[in-house]
Amino acid sequence: MRGGEIERAFVFPGQGTVGGEITGAARDAVLDYVGDTGVPYQLSVFAGSVDLLYRLREAGIEPDVVAGHSLGEYAAAHAAGSLGLADGVRLVAERDRLMNEASRENPGGMVALIGADPDSVVRATEEASGIVVAANFNTPRQTVVSGQMDALERVTERVRGRKVPLEVSGAFHSPLMEGATWEMDELLRAVALEEPEIPMVGATDGAVLATADGVREALRKQMLSPVRWVDVVERLLALGVREIFEAGEDGTLTRMLRDFKRRDVEGRTAREVLS
Repeated sequence: MRGGEIERAFVFPGQGTVGGEITGAARDAVLDYVGDTGVPYQLSVFAGSVDLLYRLREAGIEPDVVAGHSLGEYAAAHAAGSLGLADGVRLVAERDRLMNEASRENPGGMVALIGADPDSVVRATEEASGIVVAANFNTPRQTVVSGQMDALERVTERVRGRKVPLEVSGAFHSPLMEGATWEMDELLRAVALEEPEIPMVGATDGAVLATADGVREALRKQMLSPVRWVDVVERLLALGVREIFEAGEDGTLTRMLRDFKRRDVEGRTAREVLS
């Protein structure tokens, strides 16, 4: 922190973003784990974010606080100094495998509702038959629903706003992921985490995580809990953050920041900063 103040945040995207180029230590750690078998999608996103993190630091740019959207919490935990790189690679690779298996066993999807009132979306999911939940509260005007395809259709018919089906492999952050959660929970219980060197804001509730146990609990509960990115951004702003750097390939989180209409906060992608 410069002068003891929290001014700059690094944020890390999750599923739905593009897996980026992987170089250096991030690439070596991935290849040590997967060899020549191909890099799983979630691992490519994680490693791409970690690579951008390292490059920002090499350029002399350090965060005062970090946060990650869903999968991005693993990169955030690594950036905070809590999760080691090798453990992060292993956990994310297993997360990818387990969630793909759950998606095959319990098919579903996700739809972003643009311009819909979040409370109306929640009511529609609670009143719909079938398995469907409000999964991501991304911005004040963007909420994502997740669940069985027929239940998704019933919800989207009831609420106003533009409907955008997401290109994801399953119904993430919904009860359809429950099978994957059990095994992931065991993996997270066994991994050694360090006390964070810098604070991390949890994506399920916007809480500031300052202990290893807090980071572990956040990673454990994220697969079934909704992503409350609105709470994350509001927490970052309350802490005093005025610069938000996105360590991701396509600027998803940077674009979402526009919906918060804060002229005193600058959001930039790592690519913009490093170019």
